[in-house]
Amino acid sequence: MAVEAQTATDYIQHHLQNMAYGKLPAGYTRADGTVLSESTWTLAHSTQEAADMGFWAVHLDTLGWSIGLGLVFCFLFSYAARKATAGVPHGLQSFVELVTGFIDSLVKETFPHRNSMVAPMALTIFVWVFLMNLMDLVPVDWLPRAAAGVSGNPHLFFKVVPTTDPNATLGMALAVFALMIFFSVREKGILGFIKELTLHPFHTGKWYFDLLLIPFNFLLEVVSLVAKPISLGLRLFGNLYAGEMIFILIAIVFGVGVLGFAGAMLMHMGWAIFHVLVITLQAFVFMVLTTVYMAMAHHRDEEHEHDQ
Repeated sequence: MAVEAQTATDYIQHHLQNMAYGKLPAGYTRADGTVLSESTWTLAHSTQEAADMGFWAVHLDTLGWSIGLGLVFCFLFSYAARKATAGVPHGLQSFVELVTGFIDSLVKETFPHRNSMVAPMALTIFVWVFLMNLMDLVPVDWLPRAAAGVSGNPHLFFKVVPTTDPNATLGMALAVFALMIFFSVREKGILGFIKELTLHPFHTGKWYFDLLLIPFNFLLEVVSLVAKPISLGLRLFGNLYAGEMIFILIAIVFGVGVLGFAGAMLMHMGWAIFHVLVITLQAFVFMVLTTVYMAMAHHRDEEHEHDQ
């Protein structure tokens, strides 16, 4: 959508709205004035329609780009593995070996346990999140305008950065949370996991005092446990959302001609260069925290086990 054809508020709202596909009830008046005769699954034509679709609305752009970029990762790394040679690596093979070696050494330092799944998971998280973040460097109007032209709908919502959608970041964080619970129970047993929730952080070794401390310990541990996936997902979302907002504001400045083409391009390039550090750092932080959480799930408190 052209900036000059609408207000700045409309432009921002349009670029921050995902392509929502959901169900609208019978009798619903749509943005174009039509009234639905029956409940219908459809694409949202306005931000209000997207909100009225409720919890079960699906963000097709988030799903499409995240799955597509995941397939790009799988293809590139599998291709490099098939074409790998024993000699000095070049090109893609050199890059893949560099990233793989870096992640492997980092996991060995932060995860001192035996689990063959953690290092591949850390590699997948880092590259996948980095690729999703990298889409933020594409000028904000290019792909939405192309999608609107192909679809014939000039008002089509189309976001290309999956990590600016909290559904994606919190979804990944909840997957990490589920793995934390699974490995905690597998490594410590269900009783060991319950002890961890009820006998930490305060533990006296005397059963009558520990019994009194159970409610307090349980509250602290549950809050700490639940805060991990929430902070993990919101940290990634917040940083990428803020970066996207700055790119949108730069596009508005360019659209209204405040700084001219050269000034707007200078602003865009300056922020893009800085943002490369942000998108890489956020992928790294998400990967490191996931590995640390896996290490915590595998950790056994030997002192408390002996006390019992």
